[in-house]
Amino acid sequence: MKTPRQDESQNSGCTIMTFCPNMEEFSDFSKYIGYMESQGAHRAGVAKVIPPKEWKCRLSYEDVTHMSIPAPLQQVVSGKAGVFTQYHKKKKGMTVGQYRELANSKKYQTPPHLDFEDLERKYWKTRLFGSPIYGADVSGSLFDENIQHWNVGHLGTLLDVLKQDRGIVIEGVNTPYLYFGMWKTTFAWHTEDMDLYSINYLHFGQPKTWYAVPPEHGRRLERLAKELFPGSSQSCQAFLRHKVALISPTVLKENGIPFGRITQEAGEFMVTFPYGYHSGFNHGFNCAEAINFATPRWIHYGKVASQCSCGEVRVSFPMDAFPMDEGLLQPESCALWKQQGNPRATDHLELTSCPGQQELTLGTFTLDPGKPTLNQRRSPLRPIRSQVSRGHNSCPYTKVHPESPCLFPCKPLTPHPANQETRFFKQASGASRIPVDCCAPTHRTGESWIGASEVSLQPSFMDLK
Repeated sequence: MKTPRQDESQNSGCTIMTFCPNMEEFSDFSKYIGYMESQGAHRAGVAKVIPPKEWKCRLSYEDVTHMSIPAPLQQVVSGKAGVFTQYHKKKKGMTVGQYRELANSKKYQTPPHLDFEDLERKYWKTRLFGSPIYGADVSGSLFDENIQHWNVGHLGTLLDVLKQDRGIVIEGVNTPYLYFGMWKTTFAWHTEDMDLYSINYLHFGQPKTWYAVPPEHGRRLERLAKELFPGSSQSCQAFLRHKVALISPTVLKENGIPFGRITQEAGEFMVTFPYGYHSGFNHGFNCAEAINFATPRWIHYGKVASQCSCGEVRVSFPMDAFPMDEGLLQPESCALWKQQGNPRATDHLELTSCPGQQELTLGTFTLDPGKPTLNQRRSPLRPIRSQVSRGHNSCPYTKVHPESPCLFPCKPLTPHPANQETRFFKQASGASRIPVDCCAPTHRTGESWIGASEVSLQPSFMDLK
């Protein structure tokens, strides 16, 4: 395997890449992530990794049937012409076996289709019809305890500093979440909390389609979203963190937003990179597991990550846990960091543009580390600097608005000893009022609607994958 290096000339077309490591290469997670980035995988925002055939994360899934899904979410959509707002309605808890029966029932089952493209057309054509139920944000892991390589719950990356040195545990950020999906269940456009990396493993079931906008074009997507969702934009400076905005590929293409699409199948990993906007949907009953992670390259992204300004969805933690050390970052990034003085006044330190990349990016290519890579032209580097929108009620460590009721009561936080854990749940804060851009569903007495709407909203799980 080649020595990893930060070569921004790689993957100048921002194409979603697929990697097929052998067992030796697969044995060192952090090193392989570095290799992927040396080949430019991060420029697309997401990448696929197909594990070696001899690697297995679990011998059997027979015992999963009785696992509990405490708070399934019914996804209700409003809007038109490829621009939708997604709301969530809490349902009663159920077992995975009950959920599977529901997903395969006539009401929720996957429609007949010719191929993935045909299914994608059906998805967007019928997006307003039917309200699928997502078994999202189930705390836990399906990896066997003895799995050493690419065990989502034990990646051993920089983010583990929060647990080991600070005793801070944020459910779904540095502990894994499980996601049980059915046809048409969706995760809306978003970047990860604190613009972290994430990794998603599809344990079993039907595929998952992903869309991704290259990080260097993230600001363009945000500007388009503000135009398409003016009400939400006025209510929150970083409303995409609410994870309720759906924008179709057709709308992205019409507005010149570069993006890629890829389908993840059972037994495959998807890696998302810092500030990589992504969204997608499930093809049918399946189960995925995801967690966030960090590398030294992420540090400057975390220090300037935007925060929800309305207090609905805020996840932040002390960045002084990750010291800015010259040995951790690329020389040019470290130099520019020092030059700027105030890290929060920058957007991204050194990024590469994709000249002429205005049209839909289709397809993927497979990169085998043991074979020569594609020759690509070097694109000129240019710094992109802009003021980052910050939440006016920044609250370290937690996602809860300081003036809102907390679903899981907690005390004001101070740094904790390494042997003491502070556990938080990735949830929205208490009730609030946010204007909507499309027709909101009617509020009904006794029901709990979750998402941006004109009615008072209840706390919600918002980390859908």
